[in-house]
Amino acid sequence: MKHISMDRRDFLKATAAATLAAGVAGSPRTGWAAELAAAPLKKGLQLGMLPEKLSDADKFKLAKACGYEGIEASPMEDLDAAKKMGEAARAAGIRIHSVLYGGWKAPFSDPDPAVIEKGLKGMENALRTAHAMQADAVLLVPVVVNDKATTTQAFERSHQHIPKLLPLAEELKVVIAIEEVWNGFLLDNPREFARYVDEFKSPWVGAYFDVGNVLKYGPPEEWIRVLGKRIVKVHLKDFIKQGEKWVNLREGNVNWPEVRKAFSEVGYTGFVTPELSGGDEKYLRDLSQRIDLIEAGK
Repeated sequence: MKHISMDRRDFLKATAAATLAAGVAGSPRTGWAAELAAAPLKKGLQLGMLPEKLSDADKFKLAKACGYEGIEASPMEDLDAAKKMGEAARAAGIRIHSVLYGGWKAPFSDPDPAVIEKGLKGMENALRTAHAMQADAVLLVPVVVNDKATTTQAFERSHQHIPKLLPLAEELKVVIAIEEVWNGFLLDNPREFARYVDEFKSPWVGAYFDVGNVLKYGPPEEWIRVLGKRIVKVHLKDFIKQGEKWVNLREGNVNWPEVRKAFSEVGYTGFVTPELSGGDEKYLRDLSQRIDLIEAGK
């Protein structure tokens, strides 16, 4: 008989899935429990959350040891160095799955052509960084609604400029993943956000969904069900609405069982990456276990 080994994360998954299935046996959620066990989410971690004193190689080894499968990194001007970073991650048994560009400093809603040019060059570099690292997405905050741009202007200007990046995104096979943030843009309307993504009419534009960012304005599970297959990456955060305080996962007002159920309903099985402060190995292992519980629908 072939010997089958089970690491700690697999044990946690199996135990949580079995517990969940047993607890809902005979109920309408039985099928959901089986689906959770069959289609686990992938745990990511931001590179900056790992101990700064470690080398990149040791950071990747620690992330792997704590149960993470992927890393979110930042753009790099030196593409050879980016390639080596990606290789170091894979050597440790994980991968860099996305690149965090952002976009606050040069939003595609700005009326100044110089700002737009800066944004285009920044995103081009981020896409090339992702390709060098073998990541498949770049996170973009596309606009900022302020005294320089109304919601309508932000919508129209970004739809004018972001398509200039699509030929490169297609060539490199890297998705531009647009995140909903506190930038004053469509945060109270998931259907309008979905329309915003759809109007690019490109498979190389998707949504980088942040669970915590929308909680102030509405239930994250509603956003997940509306965005559906548009979601290519996920950030995990938790938030207490009274007093507006960011907290650790499963300590705020996010209804994690409903969020997990919604991900299952729309068929999302990609990376979920916490966007929190960093810490030592004990902290990172605890965070990993919190994600295991979320994955199990708890």
